[in-house]
Amino acid sequence: MTTAFPLIRNTTGLAAREFDVLVVGGGIYGAWTAYDAASRGLSVALIEKTDWGSGTSSASSKLIHGGLRYLENYEFGLVRNALHERRTLYRIAPHLVRPLNFILPMWKGPRASPFLISAGLLVYDLLALGSRPVQSHRHYRARALLADYPFVDPQRLLGGFRYGDCQEDDARMTLAVVAAGQAAGVVCANRVAALRFIEQGDAVCGAEVQDQLTQALFAIRAKVVVNAAGPWGPALLGAAAPKVKLVKGTHLVLPAIPGCNEAFLLTANDGRVFFVIPWYGRTLVGTTESTVTAPAQAQPTDEETDYLLAGVRSGLPGLSWTRDDVIARYAGVRMLQAEDTASLSEVTREFAVRRPRAKLIMHIGGKYTTSRHDSMAIVDAVFRELGRRAPKSTTQTRPLPGAPPGNFETWQAQAIAGLAAQGVDLEAARWLSLRHGSDIAAISALIAAHPSLAARIHPEAPFVRAEAVHAVRAEMALSIDDLARRRMPLMLLVRDQQWRPALLETLAEFGHADIA
Repeated sequence: MTTAFPLIRNTTGLAAREFDVLVVGGGIYGAWTAYDAASRGLSVALIEKTDWGSGTSSASSKLIHGGLRYLENYEFGLVRNALHERRTLYRIAPHLVRPLNFILPMWKGPRASPFLISAGLLVYDLLALGSRPVQSHRHYRARALLADYPFVDPQRLLGGFRYGDCQEDDARMTLAVVAAGQAAGVVCANRVAALRFIEQGDAVCGAEVQDQLTQALFAIRAKVVVNAAGPWGPALLGAAAPKVKLVKGTHLVLPAIPGCNEAFLLTANDGRVFFVIPWYGRTLVGTTESTVTAPAQAQPTDEETDYLLAGVRSGLPGLSWTRDDVIARYAGVRMLQAEDTASLSEVTREFAVRRPRAKLIMHIGGKYTTSRHDSMAIVDAVFRELGRRAPKSTTQTRPLPGAPPGNFETWQAQAIAGLAAQGVDLEAARWLSLRHGSDIAAISALIAAHPSLAARIHPEAPFVRAEAVHAVRAEMALSIDDLARRRMPLMLLVRDQQWRPALLETLAEFGHADIA
């Protein structure tokens, strides 16, 4: 698959017939489930109450990784599966998934155990054998690590390690999977909210929904329903909802670390690990963990901000970040299995399929990295509900929309040169290639027709005006929030909405002044 855009918001098609399966929730799990089901021959409807990936799926750490810290809890199967998926996603979406090196400092003190850390990284490498697009880990002596990263605390440093994982843009990955699903036959629409499930006897047979743009009410009929609404899912089930634990995680966006292209895995004062990650010319720091009772409580707090900043200052004192340096912050909620554990870090991230009602499937747990693999189990459960034999899934071999043919680096060099010749600056051209892949052809065509669209929306963010026009016309972006939070994360990269005037001007000039 090379392209699957433009996305078509097909509310008429949703009400036109009975589907084999209705998927409620357009995050990464809903997107993969719909795509996998359609690719196996089922008729599929997919709805999302706001925008694709607007909940938990755009509030992650933006990583495709094995989960090194889960080895502490001996979750070897979880890590092995995630490392296998890392390779799969890198292969089918090289424009969206890219290798990223991590630095893991070792500190003096009672928790210091270079041998155990080295052993853990060796296990990590072994579990990834044949599954890694990254290099094996290597050891750093303290002097060498400080020479490369002088902002690390020199007083406590024993040495460190470098290991590899991968990075992505979670919102754009979700959008690509939605597009792949539509190309496979999924009838989909955002801004369609499920109000309640329709029942026939003891079984669920569809959902009453509302178009959030027109307020029209209608029914979507389906033989099986998948509740993929994540932490919003239990509210649709009432008393039938399984017991879950809702865990909030907060991230901060801070300035770039000059000259540093590597991420850091650090340990906070309470022993929790967190990431410091380069991202779009800024730095992403997170995450925290705390329980909440509802997704609406997923708001960052000052206490969480101070906690993360203190952790950074402890390990990387040369950065000296304070609250004044925070450009943006965001929080998301994960729905995990209900367990009585000493700490939230010990709660398993293992994925599980549940059947709360006849013809109704939902899932608990899981990770962004393993969502493709997990969706296969969801679709297998759908086939069982249908009483049909499940064909083998093929999503692991199908390139996602935008994946260019042949060698990615060769294609990327040519793509960047072509965009630069059109007046796009080199950094913006590089990010265009990493966000859209071969679908930059549509953006390049816009620039060819309107050269002013080669300019950045804001000088501090590597996104050009053509992306905004393309997002409205081809990516089902229906609001400023869709555009500036998920299609292009301007809200997270630029302070005080300084991007807004140029974005609104561009939309108005090209006939999209109604986007609000």
